[in-house]
Amino acid sequence: MPSSAEPARPRVTLVDGRSGSGKTTWATELAARTGARILSLDEIYPGWDGLEAAEAHVIAHLLTPLAEGRDGRYRTWDWALGRPGEWRTVDARLPLVVEGCGALSPASRSLAHHGVWIELDAAARRARAIARDGESFAREWERWARQEEWHARLHDPRGCADEVVAG
Repeated sequence: MPSSAEPARPRVTLVDGRSGSGKTTWATELAARTGARILSLDEIYPGWDGLEAAEAHVIAHLLTPLAEGRDGRYRTWDWALGRPGEWRTVDARLPLVVEGCGALSPASRSLAHHGVWIELDAAARRARAIARDGESFAREWERWARQEEWHARLHDPRGCADEVVAG
């Protein structure tokens, strides 16, 4: 329990894994069980090359203020128009689940209560992702996978997790 000098902060859980691993399903079930708000990084990635930019944005504008007991915020990405969208506020009094590739890094994990990595083999992930998102994602699969690999080498999200879950 925080002392009177420490700000109250919401319980924040970060759920990471490669595309098609089951992050959204797992995070949605957690949010339903706990009454948490869920935020998908799909709302924030600034286009197909934006994984690292989204991670930095979430740390600066959302996780840091929440860890300090202040409301956080994030800027959406308008995929249809290919440009930044509106800013949204996240209430510091409510629990939050952030899910998406790039959610877990040493910096983000230090600002959250719990980190989860969802693990699934590459063939099953690709089949799931293409079935879910169709041809538009199929065309971008390799491009996005390179960013996921870079993020994994740079930040070791699996190693930052408190829990590894099968997808």
